[in-house]
Amino acid sequence: MKQHQTSPERGKQPEKVRITLDLSPEMNRTLEELVTTSGTSKSDILRKAIALIEVAMDARSKGQSLALSDKEDRVVTKIVGL
Repeated sequence: MKQHQTSPERGKQPEKVRITLDLSPEMNRTLEELVTTSGTSKSDILRKAIALIEVAMDARSKGQSLALSDKEDRVVTKIVGL
């Protein structure tokens, strides 16, 4: 069952949970590169990654898959393992 967070009242910040995360040096370098190229924060990168995995898992539960397509909408890469 998919849960949705309701929008916070105007002027109020949504509740947040702080976590500690252990990464290999290589994974941390990758995260730092993503931060630099995207111009966003580590938290934003991780939130987007979680959202992408959620989409992939939801698709898999419906018998669908995740793929990359070119400009003509031809599938060029099927993403497996998410």
